[in-house]
Amino acid sequence: MNRQPQAALVRVTLVTGASAAAREQAIARAIRAAAPAPNGSIALILEGLPGGLSQQTVALDPQHNPVLGQTARIAPGCMCCVGNLTLKVTLNRILRRAPQCLYISLAGAAHIGQLRAFLSRPPYDVLLRLGDDLAAA
Repeated sequence: MNRQPQAALVRVTLVTGASAAAREQAIARAIRAAAPAPNGSIALILEGLPGGLSQQTVALDPQHNPVLGQTARIAPGCMCCVGNLTLKVTLNRILRRAPQCLYISLAGAAHIGQLRAFLSRPPYDVLLRLGDDLAAA
């Protein structure tokens, strides 16, 4: 039997915090602290708008940071309730590029358990590996 090798799972980190700026700063620190990553190996889904142009906003822009393959911003609103379709479409588009890591920044953590459950069900259960959450200060 000739089996195709299974693609590596995309490591997902859910990021929570009081403000978009705090979450983006935590993501920028995590990216810098990680071992050197190949170009295009990290993707971001950021909920909400940035609090203006800042150093971390530039650090999370694929035009300025080559390790980022894609950064997608979606309007604030619970991703597992009102933003479910938007999240699915955005997530599917990002997964087509097969990043190694994906950070998902959440404007609110009230339903983080439901979001983790959603990401753990088919079809995402064979594509994603959920890591520890990152809480921004």
